[in-house]
Amino acid sequence: MRPARRGRRGRGGDSHEEEENTERWTVSYMDMVTVMMCLFIVLFAISQVDQQKFYALRDSLAATFGQPPGATLQVLDGGQGVLAADSVVPDPPDVTNYSGGPVQGAEDAGNIQKARQEVADLKELQRLIQEALEQRQVASDVSFAITERGLIIGLVSADVFFSAESAVMTDQALQVIDALSPVLAPRPYELSVEGHANNLPTLRYPTNWELSADRASQVLRRMVEHGGVAPERMRSVGLGDAHPLAAEGLDPLEVNRRVDIVVLSDAPEAVRVLMPQVVAEMEGA
Repeated sequence: MRPARRGRRGRGGDSHEEEENTERWTVSYMDMVTVMMCLFIVLFAISQVDQQKFYALRDSLAATFGQPPGATLQVLDGGQGVLAADSVVPDPPDVTNYSGGPVQGAEDAGNIQKARQEVADLKELQRLIQEALEQRQVASDVSFAITERGLIIGLVSADVFFSAESAVMTDQALQVIDALSPVLAPRPYELSVEGHANNLPTLRYPTNWELSADRASQVLRRMVEHGGVAPERMRSVGLGDAHPLAAEGLDPLEVNRRVDIVVLSDAPEAVRVLMPQVVAEMEGA
């Protein structure tokens, strides 16, 4: 028997019947079924493994660890693979870069030979620059250092290269730049021109950062426009007074009105981090 319908009387005395919705539970049930179906589809999808890709990954890992293709890398207790429980994992090499982090591969025997060759090439470039400076009698106005970055050419001398709060190069600075630019122009190295300033506040610039950046830009322009150095190989940066130079016998306020030209080494990092060691060996020999 159908359930009884309850009537409700209207304002005019008429009555109409209101049906009860006895199938509302089916909506929630269908929602639950839909969610369960989606869950099973996702579980089925993530349970499928591409066998070909799996075997390719296995062979790649085996080759990396020096094993024949198809070898199984054992990592459980009693395993006989390269990662067996009794295997010893070597410590990382005791060689770090200038940021303090270890450099993988720097312990390779071949890298020390490459580092010696890179230092020899930079030393030869330094010799050619010194000869060019000597011809103009300005060799004493430049300092040289080889670090893991490359060859650093420091424009430092008793005669300042820039006036106080100025980015205009003195005649002495122009002589130095014009002497070394032709030597650097045909070389493939990238160059970083890095401007500096002393720690005195400046009135002509907002801060010493802008002053040092302007000095670096002026040197870069001179090397490009008059020295023939390709502009795509160069960059300039202002370091403000963050990296002061303490030169013995020179006024720190004057010596830090300077610019460094860094011949950036293009050797791999694992080779470059060994270059200071090679330089120390050469100087101690």
